[in-house]
Parts: sequence; C-alpha cells; structure tokens
Amino acid sequence: MSLINSILKVFVGDKSQKDVKATQPYINKIKALEPVLAALSHDELRAKTAEFKAKIKQARAKQDAEIEAKKAEAENTTDIDKREDIYNTIDALEKEAYQISEKVLDEILPEAFAVVKETARRFKENSNITVTATPKDRELSATKSYITLDGENAVWANTWNAAGKEITWDMIHYDVQLIGGIVLHQGKIAEMQTGEGKTLVATLPLYLNALTGNGVHLVTVNDYLAKRDSTWKAPLFEFHGLTVDCIDNHSPNSDARRKAYEADITYGTNNEFGFDYLRDNMAHSPEDLVQRKHNYAIVDEVDSVLIDDARTPLIISGPVPDGDRHEFNELKPKIENLYNLQRQLANGFLTEAKRLIKEGNNKDGGFQLLRAYRALPKNKALIKFLSEEGIKQLLQKTENEYMQDNNRRMPEVDEAMYFVIEEKNNQVELTDNGIKFLSKDTSEDFFVLPDIGTEIANIEKQNLEKDKEAEAKERLFQDFGVKSERIHTLTQLLKAYTLFEKDVEYVIMDNKILIVDEQTGRIMDGRRYSDGLHQAIEAKEQVTIEAATQTFATITLQNYFRMYSKLSGMTGTAVTEAGEFWEIYKLDVVEIPTNRGIARKDKEDLIYRSVREKFNAVIEDVTQLSQSGRPVLIGTTSVEISELLSRMLKMRGVAHNVLNAKMHKKRS
Repeated sequence: MSLINSILKVFVGDKSQKDVKATQPYINKIKALEPVLAALSHDELRAKTAEFKAKIKQARAKQDAEIEAKKAEAENTTDIDKREDIYNTIDALEKEAYQISEKVLDEILPEAFAVVKETARRFKENSNITVTATPKDRELSATKSYITLDGENAVWANTWNAAGKEITWDMIHYDVQLIGGIVLHQGKIAEMQTGEGKTLVATLPLYLNALTGNGVHLVTVNDYLAKRDSTWKAPLFEFHGLTVDCIDNHSPNSDARRKAYEADITYGTNNEFGFDYLRDNMAHSPEDLVQRKHNYAIVDEVDSVLIDDARTPLIISGPVPDGDRHEFNELKPKIENLYNLQRQLANGFLTEAKRLIKEGNNKDGGFQLLRAYRALPKNKALIKFLSEEGIKQLLQKTENEYMQDNNRRMPEVDEAMYFVIEEKNNQVELTDNGIKFLSKDTSEDFFVLPDIGTEIANIEKQNLEKDKEAEAKERLFQDFGVKSERIHTLTQLLKAYTLFEKDVEYVIMDNKILIVDEQTGRIMDGRRYSDGLHQAIEAKEQVTIEAATQTFATITLQNYFRMYSKLSGMTGTAVTEAGEFWEIYKLDVVEIPTNRGIARKDKEDLIYRSVREKFNAVIEDVTQLSQSGRPVLIGTTSVEISELLSRMLKMRGVAHNVLNAKMHKKRS
C-alpha cells in the first residue's frame, strides 16, 4: 500500500501537505495580529468579543428582522397551508442568515484565534489578571473560586479546579494547533497524534463559533472527559463573557440541563446528547424540551463515535403491558435439543469437508464447508479451520457460486439442516426439517402462521350469523397473535443459542445478563437487548427472566450527528477511515503535522498463519519484556481471549492483572 501511495504522491502530490499549505494565509494573519493584541489592555482585549458579536449581528440584521416578521405573521394566520408556506420561507431565511454568519466567521477567524491565543498567554504569564468587573464577572464570582471581586474590579486567578485536580494554566497554542483549529472550524476532521493537545486546539473553533449565540457542542466519549474539559478550559471562554456548561453534570429533563444547552459552549457525552434528543421527541409540550437547534459540534475521538459506534441505536424503552405471554421457558428445551442436533450436523459437515479438502476434492469439500458455516458460523472448530491458509478463500468462492441468480442453488446447501444462520445479517431461519422436529409432539401447524386473507374468505363463505362470524374471526386473530408471538420467541431463542456467546457478547453477574461493549470491552450498565432477545438469553443461561420491554424512541449516532448544520472532529486515527467519513458525512480528513518530530518508532504489523501461533508469539514477547522490567498492556477483543491469554501467562509464571468486563469495578 505504501508503494501505491508513493507513486500517487509523485503524480498528484501529498494531500496532507496541500491541506496544511491552504491554511498558511490564516496562520500568517494570526501571527501578524499577535503584537497588536499584546499591546491591548485586559479590558480592551475582552472588548473584542462584543465587537465580533456586533459584526455578526449587523451582517445578518436584515434576515433576522424578516424572520421575526414572518414568525409574527405565522402566529396570526389560521390558514394551515398559508402557515406552512410562511414556515418554508422562514427556513429559507434562516439558511441564508446562517451562510452570512459563516462568511463573517471566516473573515474574523484570524483575529478571533489571535484573541484566544493572547488570552492563553496572559493566563500563563500572570498569576492574577485584574479587569473592570462586568455583570457577568459578578455573577460568576458567586460560584467560581478563581474569580474574586475587588471593588469595581474583578481578579481572575490562573489556578482552578478541573474535575477534582488543581491546575495552573501553562499552555499557549502552537502553530500546528492553530492549523488544527482552522480545520475544525471548516467542518473537517483533524487527525492529530496523541499528546499534540487536541483539547486545547478545540478552544479556538469553540470560541469563534460560539460568537453567533447559536450554541456549540463539544462531544466526548465519556463523562469524565466531558466534566474535566468543561472545567479545565472554561475560564478561557468565561473571561470573554461566554457561558460554558456540561450536560453530564445535570439530571435529564431538568431545568439545569436545559440551561446547559442554552450556554454558548456545551460539553457532554455522545450518548447523552443522543438520549436528550430522544427525550425531546417524547415531550408533550415545548416547555419540556431541553435542546435547541443543532448548530455546530466538534466530536472528540471522532472515529470511535461516528464510525465504530455510529450504527448502534440509542433506545429509550419501557415495559410491555402484556409481557407475560412469552413462552421462553416452555420453548427452551425444544430449542436446546434442536441446537444440539444442528451442532452434531455442523461437526459432521466440517469433518467431511476436512477429509475431502485433504484429498484434493475442493468442490465437494467447499460444499460441505459452506454447510458447516451456514449451520453454525461460531463453531470454534470451524473458526480454527478457517484460519488455515486458503480455507477462507475456498468458503467465499463456494458461497459466491451458490448465491448466484438470487441464491438459486442455496436450498441445495440448506436442505440437510434444521435452521440456517445468516451471520452477516444476524438472522436465523427455520427449515422444513426444523419445523417438523419442533412439531413432533404437537399439531403440524403449531409453528405455522395462518393466512389471514384466505381464512377470512373461508369464514365469510360459510354464511354464518353476524355474531358467530365475528367470533370466528376473533378466534382467527387470537390464533394468529399467539402463533406469531411463539415464532418470534422461538427465533429469539435460536439467536441466543447460535449468535450470542457468554463472555463475548455478554457476561453473567449477580444472576443478571450484562451486555459487553464490543468496542471497549466494558459492561454497558442499564442496557438490554430489545425485542425479547435479552429475555431469550436469560432463559438460555437460566437466570431470572425480567419483564419484556418495548421501544418508545430510537436513533443511531450516525443519524443524530448528521442533523448538525456543521460537524467536525478530532482523533489520532482518522486517515484509515477517511473514505467512510466522506461517504457517510461528507467530512474531509486533514493530517495535522506534529509540533516536533516523532521519536517513537512505529513498527510494521506482524501477520500469523493461525491464532495459536499469534498467541504464542504474544506470550513470548510479553515474557521477554516483563523479564526486562518493562510494563506491557495487552488489548483483546473479548473477555474469553483475555482469560485465555491470562492462563497462558500463568503457565509462564508472568505476574499480571486481568481487567475485563467481569472485573469492571476493579478496572474503573
């Protein structure tokens, strides 16, 4: 891949260098303004913010006046169609006003960035900054220990508490951080190496975009970072009269959280922003809403939020009034027997596939291998066999052959099984063999849904009395309801047995099923699988089956963040997902150079033929590093693998700690 990149750079140039070069005129203007701002008094520096706000307000005054007039007209109009036309006009005016604001922000960017940098310099070089007290200073002094009043003056200290830690401000923006700030303001993703000060970089576009008064959101991946960063950087903004808050400090649906959203700059976690949006959609009146329009968001660890977790839905659910109809315990023995039979079949298919492939008969061997895969894709013996050279390619080739012409030949593969698993879609479907097995000690139509249309037609042909015809139809609908619920329960139980593994997707603690986050390995407290799946897993593991839930509101992070008028992000690893960022969000990725040359040596990845060889190599490396006195951190993709590596380390006598979802309290 590096060879291809080298060839491309020869012909089209280095994109990273071009992106950085494009910001140079802004950097030159910022640096030219530094001595001018340095000559200003503290009060004169603070007055710049009001000057910027006035410039934005003046530029869009005409549109704002028209918007207010149209809103008043809409309130006095009773004609629904006319009101809709008015609101469409308002939307067009707001879009026009937004574009004017963005144009002004681009114009004042150099001076605004220079103001933030000069503020950072003064906080670093002065233990106390004395200014003429404003009403905002007096208000903040009541709750902020770093602001004290001295007659007509306010004294700002450069030491304050950030999430329980006393800090003294000691940072001034480097040129590369100014570049990062420009990229973020332009609605792009800034890829910056770890330790390059992404949190400080964000202060620049946060200040600039907060000047519009429409609100700016800084999105982090956990509440500690949201609370820490909001207190760590707040004085920089508050010094200029801007308000800062963190939604994670306040209860949902509270006045305090509404006030946090009304702040000029709002910090919070991605999930809380998303859940607040869902709660607003369930609100009964405008007074219950906490969020305002989605103006501008900067997403920290943007690859994790907008790619890794983007399609995971945020769900607000509640109890199902009629939730006791599920037949999980009644159907569990049948499904367990069916699963065991399928497992025997899958092992047989795999054994036959190995024999045929060994003999050189790849055609029949591939057929049996595909059967083993569609029967039980999470079979550990199958996964191990697929890691051998050429086997996965053979499976894919065979699967493509049988999927041709809209899966025309796939029934040949599936006919011998009891059910078929589509692992990619997380779907399980019973075959005729499976239905026959489950219906052995019951009627043949025990798991077959009646055709409502045909059955109603048959009832109506009988020319029954109205009351009797109504009773017959009611019985039909009841039968349909019971059977559809039964089939749904059966499907969820099959999923629980075949697609969800203990210590991989979930763990059992205190007689409860707890979901493990596949990205972080942490327990997702308070989360439950929807649509009866969680209950199916509870039945499988013989723990208490809790009440069923139903979804009231749901949204994915991908859809939520696409609602923002402007979106940007920062992370240490974005270039590898640059294609996805552009395709989904139309976000460009810009590599920001480091302030100093990188001393760390990034070695090439090592590829092994099998999982066993890979783990043995890991243990060998860890043993050598440990013996030389160097600490080692091993990241794994599941609880199961972390425990396997732990057992291997114990056999080598290497002292270590295991921090996974089972030990989440110790981990925290």
